Amino acid sequence: MLKHLSLLVLTAASGFTETRALTLRQAVDIALKENPDLVLARLDEQKAQDAVRIAKDPFVPKLYAGSGLAKVWGYPSSIEGAAPSIVQTRTDMALFNRSKSFELARVRENARGASITTQSKSDEIAYQTAALFLDTQQIARSVQALKPETESLQRVSEAVQLRIDEGRALPIERKRVAADLARAQQRYEAAASDLEYAQASLAVVLGYPAGDRVQPLDGDGKPTEVPDSEQAAREQALQNNKELRRLESQMQAKGFEVREYQSARWPVVDLVAQYALFAKSNYQAFFTNVQRNNAELGVAITIPILTGAAAKGLASQAQLDILELRAQMNQTRNRIELDTQKSYRDLQKAGSTQNVARLDLDYAREQVSVLLSQLGEGRATQQQVDDARLNEQEKWIVFYEAQHSVEKARLALLRQTGTLLAALR
Repeated sequence: MLKHLSLLVLTAASGFTETRALTLRQAVDIALKENPDLVLARLDEQKAQDAVRIAKDPFVPKLYAGSGLAKVWGYPSSIEGAAPSIVQTRTDMALFNRSKSFELARVRENARGASITTQSKSDEIAYQTAALFLDTQQIARSVQALKPETESLQRVSEAVQLRIDEGRALPIERKRVAADLARAQQRYEAAASDLEYAQASLAVVLGYPAGDRVQPLDGDGKPTEVPDSEQAAREQALQNNKELRRLESQMQAKGFEVREYQSARWPVVDLVAQYALFAKSNYQAFFTNVQRNNAELGVAITIPILTGAAAKGLASQAQLDILELRAQMNQTRNRIELDTQKSYRDLQKAGSTQNVARLDLDYAREQVSVLLSQLGEGRATQQQVDDARLNEQEKWIVFYEAQHSVEKARLALLRQTGTLLAALR
């Protein structure tokens, strides 16, 4: 019994969904904190920061303490390179090591590149969230517009049936209205299904379970600030593009890598210090004067004589990588300019389409008003009024789609210019 009850509880819990009503700004803020892809990018950035700590290790003094205490028979030989002692300590650190210094500089630059990658991922997640938010909002508007259209067609169907029964309309009219009604119902059901999927997709982007839903609200304004001209948009895009900054960071890191390999022939200077407390009984049989406290402080100098050909080959490979990165930067600049130009012109075309849709809608609304006045005077039929209202509903849907296209085009342009995140927050 208890087993079946537990299974029932788990089944009910798995089917539980929660609907969250959020504004665009709230959705973006949550996505920037909870989005799984962004969380992974931050973890990679933290790994890069930890790599800097590892690369700094040779230049940080380290202290080791222990004991080399031993029972000696005969001459006191060394234990792991140190004479037998009661207590011993030693420290070491790099004072001059050009290869390690350039390695540290390279790792630091890689960490900066990882930070740029995280910022780029933040921009991508913000755009993805805003685009899904607008898509969901547009589908919701379509559902709201299609529902009264279906209801209106239902009333038209009843009126046509009445006219057929009275002999004032042909039976074929019933089939025409039935087809229109079925088409409207199919569009409404498809839009409702798309709305549910869009709300679930938006929830997943925000880090919520796939069973949850996010309902967009009109609590704050959409981003409206865009560059004044196409040239200004291209300049902003080149200045703020994080992909270019990441490639520049990679080039600098490769430059440090070349110098790291080239400095393999430089001498290395390490600080060496140690202390040992001896037991006199281990040495009195062999030495007349035994000092218990013993300390050393100095430097260890290593001068490479023959370093082999590997360092030169690795430096050559890194220089070739720099040439590849420079070619990628040129390609990226050209692509950024073209994409920004296209985004700017797409926004202009979407704005023109919206103006046309607004004029069509105004005409359809005025036509309904005129026909209603004529209906009261007996100069228009109810069917003409119903057809005009259906036409108005269609114009509303077209206008909503045009408005949605403008908002999406504006988002795309802000994404290209690198100002999307600031506009959304």
